[in-house]
Amino acid sequence: MRDVYVIGVGMTRFGKYADRSVRGLAAEAIRSALLDAGIDWRRIEAVAFANSNWGFFSGQHSIKGQVILRDLGMTAIPVVNVENACAGGSTAFHLAWLNVASGLHDCCMALGAEKIFHEDKAKMFESFWGGMDVENRRAHLEMMLGFAAGIDLEVPGQGDAAGAGRSRSPFMDLYSAVCRWHMAEYGTTARQLALIAEKNHYHGSLNPLAQYQHRVSVEEVLAARSVSWPLTLPMCAPVGDGGAAAILCSKAVLKKLNVPGAAVRVLASVLASGSDRAGDEDRKDIGVRLSGQAYERAGLGPEDIDLAEVHDASAFGELHQTEALGFCKFGEGGALAESGTTRLGGRLPVNPSGGLESRGHPIGASGLGQIHELVVQLRHGAGARQVEKCRIALAENGGGNLGFEEAAMGITILERF
Repeated sequence: MRDVYVIGVGMTRFGKYADRSVRGLAAEAIRSALLDAGIDWRRIEAVAFANSNWGFFSGQHSIKGQVILRDLGMTAIPVVNVENACAGGSTAFHLAWLNVASGLHDCCMALGAEKIFHEDKAKMFESFWGGMDVENRRAHLEMMLGFAAGIDLEVPGQGDAAGAGRSRSPFMDLYSAVCRWHMAEYGTTARQLALIAEKNHYHGSLNPLAQYQHRVSVEEVLAARSVSWPLTLPMCAPVGDGGAAAILCSKAVLKKLNVPGAAVRVLASVLASGSDRAGDEDRKDIGVRLSGQAYERAGLGPEDIDLAEVHDASAFGELHQTEALGFCKFGEGGALAESGTTRLGGRLPVNPSGGLESRGHPIGASGLGQIHELVVQLRHGAGARQVEKCRIALAENGGGNLGFEEAAMGITILERF
C-alpha cells in the first residue's frame, strides 16, 4: 500500500438548521475542503459520500452523492454512496484512503452530510431506529433493558420506557444499560460521567464550529433533566445537522501541489463490524479488536497517541472507549477522567473539539468532523484548544448497534508530516 496524505479538510458549524438542505451543507463542506487544499475540484478523481437519513426525511434514498456533486459541476467521476449509521463518515474516509493507498486513484474526497433536526420530534427520533435491526428493534431494546434490570444496582424511577425512539434516541437507552453494568462491575459513578460531559462542553466552548459553545459545571450536569439514568441531557449528544469533508492524495500528487496548510499522513485506517459477544465481555469489544489492528498497522501503541477524538454519543461512550482503546485499564475510565488526563492540558486530551456531546452529531458527517479536528490539531492551528506539541492522533467512530456493541466502527491514526 502507498502512503496517503490528508491535504484538505472542511466542515460547517454543526447545529440545527431548519432552513438548510443536505446538499447545501455538503456544498459548504466541499468548498471549504477544496479551499483548504488549494486545489480545483477537477483534481478530485473519486468521492465517497456518507449519509444515513436523507431518504427517510425526503425520499432521496439513492444517488445521493451524485445529486450533491452535480450541483457543483462535479460530474463524470466515480461516486460511492455510503450508509453505515454513525460510522458513515469514517467509512467514507476509509474508502477514499483505500482508493489512494491501492494506487487506483491519486486524489479522492471523503464527504459526509446529514440533516436530522426536524420540527416533528417523533419522526426525528424514529429515524434513529434505522441504526438497529428494524424488524427486531423492540425485542433488541427489551433484551438490553433486561440486561440492565438484572444488575445489582439501585436505579431511580425512569418513567415510560416507551419513550425510546419517540421522545429520545433509543441509543441512549442502550448506552445507559451498559453503563449501569459498568457502574455495578467497577464502581463507576454518575459524577465521573458528569466530569466527562463538563470537560467536553468546556472544549466545545473553545471551538467556533461546535454546536454547543457554552460551559456547564459538574453540578449542572448532574442536576439536568434525566434522559435515561444515569445519563442526563448534557451527557448526551444533541440532534443536529452539518457537513464535513476531507481530501486525500498520494505522495506523488503531494509533491506536485502547493498545499497552503501542512499535509497529514494516514498511518492506519481500519474498518470492522461488531461481534456476538456477551454483555459482560467488555474485553472482547469491537474497539479492543479494531484498535489492536490500527496500532499494529501504524507500528504504535496507545501510549504513543497524543490526542484522540472518540465517539461519545454519551459521556459513557467516551469512558468506555478510553478503556477499549487501551488508554487505561478496564474499569479505570472514570478514574482517568477524574485525573484530568483527558482534558486540555492533560497528557492525552480526548475530544478537544467538544466531541459529539458538544461539537454535535450529524450522523454521516460526524466521523469526518473528527478528522477535521485532528488535522487542524496536527497542523498546530487549533487556537485556544490546541494540544501542545501533538504529533500522533487517533479517531474512533462507531455506528449502529447489534447485540452489545457497535454494528460498525472505523479507526484512523494520523501523523503530523
